[in-house]
Order: sequence, then C-alpha cells, then structure tokens
Amino acid sequence: MRKIAIIGPAHPLRGGGLTTFNHRLAREFMAHGDQCAIYSFSLQYPSFLFPGTSQYTNEPAPAGLTIFSIINSVNPLNWFKVGKRLMQERPDIIVVRFWIPFMGPALGTILRRVLKNHHTKIICLADNIRPHEGRAGDKMLTKYFLKSCHAFITMSEKVMNDLRALEKNRLAAYIPHPIYDNFGPKVSSVKAREKLKIGEHDKVILFFGFIRKYKGLDILLEAMSDQRIRDAGIKLLVAGEFYEDEHWYQDLIDRLNIRNSLILHTSFIPDSDVPDIFCAADVVIQPYRNATQSGVTPLAYHFEKPMVVTNVGGLPDLVPHEKVGLVVEPTPASIAEGILRFFEMGEDYFIPHLRIEKQKYSWSAMLEKIYALADSIKV
Repeated sequence: MRKIAIIGPAHPLRGGGLTTFNHRLAREFMAHGDQCAIYSFSLQYPSFLFPGTSQYTNEPAPAGLTIFSIINSVNPLNWFKVGKRLMQERPDIIVVRFWIPFMGPALGTILRRVLKNHHTKIICLADNIRPHEGRAGDKMLTKYFLKSCHAFITMSEKVMNDLRALEKNRLAAYIPHPIYDNFGPKVSSVKAREKLKIGEHDKVILFFGFIRKYKGLDILLEAMSDQRIRDAGIKLLVAGEFYEDEHWYQDLIDRLNIRNSLILHTSFIPDSDVPDIFCAADVVIQPYRNATQSGVTPLAYHFEKPMVVTNVGGLPDLVPHEKVGLVVEPTPASIAEGILRFFEMGEDYFIPHLRIEKQKYSWSAMLEKIYALADSIKV
C-alpha cells in the first residue's frame, strides 16, 4: 500500500473537469489498495479573478473521499504551512495538478517544502503548460512551478511539446485522458429529451462546458446561421456557464437571427444533470480555436456520442476522423459542413468505432504510468 496525496481542486469547489478528475483518480488509487487524500483549496481564486457566478457547489460531498480544503492560493504564509504539513506527512507520491500559471507560486512553494523530506516523489499531471489565454509573467510562474517536480504526465502531445520547451531533462510521459465513467450509465434519449423539453425527433448537437473565447462558441453560432443548417432544422444545445461577457454572445445570437435554433442551459451544470445533457444529443461539437486535450472528449466517449472537433491541439488525436467522429477546420463554413456530414452519415455509423476506441482510455493505465514514473525517481 502506498500513501498518495493529490493536490488540486475538489469538492466543494466547482472545478469542472479538474474536480471530477481528481475525485475519480482518488477512487482509482483506493481501488488499488492505496491510501489517498486530496489536498484542495480553501481559496482557489480571489473573487475578482473568478469569471463564473460561484466557485462552490451545493451538491453533496462525494462519499468515501478524504478531502482537505487547506490551500490558499494568495497567502504565502499558508503555502509554507501546507508545505510543512505535507513534508511531515511523508506521502510516497504526490500527484499535483497544474493548469494555470497563476497557481505556480503557491504550488511551487508548497512542493519545495515537501522536497526537504527526501522521501516524497512529486509527479505533475499537467493539463496545460501554456495557458489558453496568456498573460505577462506566465512563463516565469510556470518555470518556478516546474522546478519543484520530479516528473510529469501530460494527456496530449501538444502539452508534452509545451513542457519540453521549458523543461527538457526531467522524466515525462504521455497518456491519453481516461474516460469519465463516474456519471453513471447512459439514459434513454427519449427520457432525457422529455426532461430537457426537446422534441423526440429533433436533430440536436451539443456544446458542453464553460464558455470561454478559446472554445469557439461564437464560431459555432455563426455556423448555425448557415442556411442549410436552418433548413435541416438542426438545434444547438449549449450547456455550460459563461466565463466571459454573456451579453456579447446574446447580441451575436440576435444579429445572426438563430435564437429559435438554440436550446440554452447557460448556468453551471451539476454532475447529476450531465447524463441527460449528453444523452439528449445526437453529436457533441468542440469548435475550439486552440486546445490541449479536452475533458469533454472522455465524457462523449463514456456516453458513446460521436464528435465533431476542430483540427487544433490534441483533439484530432483523440477523435479518429470518420470513425469516432469528424475533424474539421475552426471556421464557420467547415464546422457547418461537418455537422451536415454527420447527419448524412448517421449516428449508428460511428457507434461501433466509439466502442472499440474507448477501450484505450482506462484509469488503471493512468495509475500504471504514475507508478512507473515514481519507481524511476531517485530522491
């Protein structure tokens, strides 16, 4: 049995994919007989830096998980305190999530304290190295964090390349994002659509997740104005909270005159609603301008929904063209063509390929990679 600490967002934080991932990873460690706790944030972002409505969820805490909400991202005294605690607790492995340079000083300082015990092996699970929306000082903050880790795991080749641009020598491994299988089984499309007040025979495409510029919802909205899309009666279900100016999008919808083609659920989507959201759709659309990997992809795999994704970052690697879905360019015309092509081919064409491909993305494979890296680290 190994003693594992995961550092990253956890309940009651609404961290989206990060929180869901950390909960699921902790359960996998425990299923393998390890002792595991998550060290989360008492304060993740100052309110003026948080783009959503609330950082916290009202959903019940996940049963059976040990979560310590103790990290304050802006208080250096807290960083030393948490670092000392983890140093003294001597976990065998720390898996630390890194997704934004803002967290570099807090996490880097905590981990430097932990390194003093000459026992704990620190493995970074890097969601991003270069942020989607860059700011001055990002590189400096990221490099400060990277130097506090023994080894790295990335879930896309794009992130691996970004890592190697800053850190050339330390151990690193790539493994695809495991499938989110903790949302329960698929539900009936008919029942899901009844719940969401969507017509049983409507053609429905889904945009899911926090709405941010790099995710290209505006490109998709322009694609929805294509006359062929209108004539086909295709509906766009948008499910996710605005993380930027909602009014700009609402104005765009009105300018394009597509409001009747949209089904908007633009508040935070609790985990309990995720099965209905996905199972009500025919296909999942990821119209991103840029991407590393996406937590939406493993959700689509779990619910066996084909995807139309743009040819950016790691998305094409995870969505084999004309098997699991379709790969298009990040332009309104190309996305519109992809949507129309999907409905020409039909959902049933993609399902057998989805079921074969999804077998690659297991949580046990993720743990095997973490264990192998840890065994290679000398402290």
